[in-house]
Amino acid sequence: MTYVIGVDVGGTFTDAVLDDDSGSVIAAKAPSTPPDYSRGVLDVLELLAEQLGRPVEDMLAETHHVAHGTTSSLNALVMRRVPEVGFLTTKGHRDSIFIMNVEGRYLGRSPHELQHVLAQDKDHHLLPKRHALEVTERVDRDGNVIVALDEDEVRAQVRTLQDDGIRAIAVSLLWAFRNPVHERRVRELVAEIDPDIYVALSSEVSPRIREFARNSTTIMSTQVGPGLRDYLTNLETSLKERGLAGPLLVMQSNGGAVAASEAPAQAISTVGSVLTGGVVGSSQLGRRLGHKNIISTDVGGTTFLVGLIVDGEPERDTTTVINHHPINVPTLRVHAIGSGGGAIAWVDAGGNLRIGPHSAQADPGPACYGQGGTEPTNTDANLVLGILPATGLLGGRKALDVEKAREAIRVKVAEPLHLSIEDAAAAIHAAQNAQTGDLLRKSVVEAGHDPREFVLYAFGGSGPAFCAKYATHLGVAEVVVPLGPVASAFSAYGLAASDIALAQELSDPAQLPVDPVRAEKNFAQLEDQVRQGLDRQGLKFDRVEIVREVDMRYAMQLAEVTVPVGDGPLDENAMNAAAQRFETKYAELFGQGSGFSAAGIQAITYRVRGRGVLPFSPELPPLETGDGEPPVSGRRPVYLEIGQGFVDTPIYDYAALRAGHVITGPAVVEVPTTTVVVPEGRTGTVDELGNLHIVKNGA
Repeated sequence: MTYVIGVDVGGTFTDAVLDDDSGSVIAAKAPSTPPDYSRGVLDVLELLAEQLGRPVEDMLAETHHVAHGTTSSLNALVMRRVPEVGFLTTKGHRDSIFIMNVEGRYLGRSPHELQHVLAQDKDHHLLPKRHALEVTERVDRDGNVIVALDEDEVRAQVRTLQDDGIRAIAVSLLWAFRNPVHERRVRELVAEIDPDIYVALSSEVSPRIREFARNSTTIMSTQVGPGLRDYLTNLETSLKERGLAGPLLVMQSNGGAVAASEAPAQAISTVGSVLTGGVVGSSQLGRRLGHKNIISTDVGGTTFLVGLIVDGEPERDTTTVINHHPINVPTLRVHAIGSGGGAIAWVDAGGNLRIGPHSAQADPGPACYGQGGTEPTNTDANLVLGILPATGLLGGRKALDVEKAREAIRVKVAEPLHLSIEDAAAAIHAAQNAQTGDLLRKSVVEAGHDPREFVLYAFGGSGPAFCAKYATHLGVAEVVVPLGPVASAFSAYGLAASDIALAQELSDPAQLPVDPVRAEKNFAQLEDQVRQGLDRQGLKFDRVEIVREVDMRYAMQLAEVTVPVGDGPLDENAMNAAAQRFETKYAELFGQGSGFSAAGIQAITYRVRGRGVLPFSPELPPLETGDGEPPVSGRRPVYLEIGQGFVDTPIYDYAALRAGHVITGPAVVEVPTTTVVVPEGRTGTVDELGNLHIVKNGA
């Protein structure tokens, strides 16, 4: 037997999915264990082994690989819990990271914040000025060395940082993406002084034009690189000691994995790795179900995540924003807000009920966990409303205390709003649905898509409890809850389904028509780098897929659009076809007539994405067909509608459901790791894979 395991380390729970080569899939969930998240990983692997009825050592000995996704890098950056790092750049350019161009005033701000110009500032620097130092060197825009690197000055600056306790240095020289010779020499000089100092080069982390974004990307990668290196090294050592036969892989924000040994050098690429797991899983399941347009929604313990799959392909971005700083890293486009099951409900100074963004996380957790938490959360509200079973979560392994949940809601929400505890819990539930519905509209409608053309997939520990309502807010006709054993661990399912994915890029700005020989040379260089990177993974692939693309823009504009470039030798016709695709896509994104062809078109950044397709991909096993009505396992009062109060509601045990069973709302379906709500006026049908399809009655 050969296994593939996906492990999703969230802020509240650590999920795992195991697939074997016979098509069987099992899942497990355990509390996350900050600050040492590796303990939670080992705990959830033990739970998988228990289900198999085997020692964990035997399970790992037959594991082809473990695909791991973590929020640790993202959380460290967002909360600014990162070690101090040094920054070396070209003389005269140190202050670019403090000036932040005009971008520092608008990146990462909501439309409401942008309206208050006087309240905006740039007081969110990545490091103190004493740790940002300059060195003498100059490479021109064509890559020619016009001022040699002053090596003695480099040594002196490194020692200055070293004396100040700096153990990681980001190096971003002005035109290093055109010629990295000076950056590479700086790394050699640092190693001569102290080989244990971590060094990141912009020419390797972000070889893309625009100084501020390249600098911030390199600095942030340096901030999380050493911690990621230490965590992965320790985790992989622990797994190997327990008999892991295959490699530990780490999910990246581009939707593919990379070997743990490779990840720290490109640490910034792992930011948001857990965010993309659900999108990858949705894409995998969508191909099986024949869905090409999918809204992927994941409500975990801390966050609510939304990603889109359009015409069978996940939507992608080339840049993201963290703490008002641009990050140059290819990524699947995922929108996130702090609105998970552990999101804290509170009343603001104006008497308005708010949900999140702060979370109770795993420690102390929601009030009902009985671990010392006193803040009311979505989970507490769902317990008071009867949506969650009083017997607890995780099949009863996680006990819940309804009285502690009621007390937290009474003190923090009910009394301030002059509501009963039950109505306050219902208000929390309604506010959560409205808040998630708002993000869905932003992600779908404001991106130019018609939600009626999409199917919504809902998963995560809390997603199935809310999905029917927030889908109604958006106007989606059908909701799919991927049940089987993977409903709340669906992101881990996506990790197990992921392949190896690498991307290389370089900026070589030029006005079209670009010499095809020049473009072909760029792509050939990048493809060679990608193939070498795939070879270093130490895995055998079924096949390797290569995609070429280029970021284009109208001259004198900033909005770049990524367009594919066909396979085969490039000629003038191929480049003209790429330009035409750019104009078509630009019009789709920004409106017909918004382009300005007379200004000319520029090719800015070339990119090659490589995908090493792994031989194992998890498949949900088929479910037996059921006859007659689905068995009701019990009944309890559940409060689903404000003004309606508690209604005697049938409860279904997912383990007793079969393909073809139809559930008429109001109803609750219990799975050991999640709870699904089928509201009144909705019908849920179980398909042959165990997925629950929720639609409006009569649809």
